[in-house]
Amino acid sequence: MADARPNPFDFDVTKIFADFRFRPFAVEAMWAAQRRNIEALSQANQAAVEGVNALARCQMELTRETFEGFSALLRDLAQPASTEDRIAKNTEYAKQMLEKGVSHGREIATIAAKAGSDAAEILHKRASESLDEIRSYASQQAAAR
Repeated sequence: MADARPNPFDFDVTKIFADFRFRPFAVEAMWAAQRRNIEALSQANQAAVEGVNALARCQMELTRETFEGFSALLRDLAQPASTEDRIAKNTEYAKQMLEKGVSHGREIATIAAKAGSDAAEILHKRASESLDEIRSYASQQAAAR
């Protein structure tokens, strides 16, 4: 008895694609567009790396300032003083450190936001240009018919 089930791989590919009309496209234009895409990604990456470097420099500077302030506090604590003077100095130091911490946090957030927005702007610009290129190519193809 023969197998009654048809073989799913028994078909003629040429019949399937007989109505498919291959429309030639400009390979060089596509390569050029891809090169521009890669250049935009490279620029966005460069902007991100510059932002990370700026963040690192800022954090190193802030860390240095913090250690200098802490060192000055320890020197002050080593000096003989009344309890009231120590409390006043410690609360003033704590207040200064809180203000600096908030200020430094804002500064770091600003640098990070700027780096991210610069990179995003580069990518947004290229994406918009790419869509314009596709629209132009489609209109050229339509005019060629």
